[in-house]
Amino acid sequence: MAQEFATGMPSVRQIQTLIRDRARIEVKLLTGDLLIGQVIWQDLDCICLQADDQSKHQIWKQAIGFLKY
Repeated sequence: MAQEFATGMPSVRQIQTLIRDRARIEVKLLTGDLLIGQVIWQDLDCICLQADDQSKHQIWKQAIGFLKY
């Protein structure tokens, strides 16, 4: 059974707002790594962060400790 993208969830709406506003954020991973850039898309499992050097990082949501915006 396919999962449905829960657009009514506050966390999903917040990330959609960050994408729309092209907000620069910090993503702290559970490994302790810190990534900075703009979220360009999200799906059920991942977000894609574009860094200042235009590199793109696909990040599994389960690996995220927190987002700072």
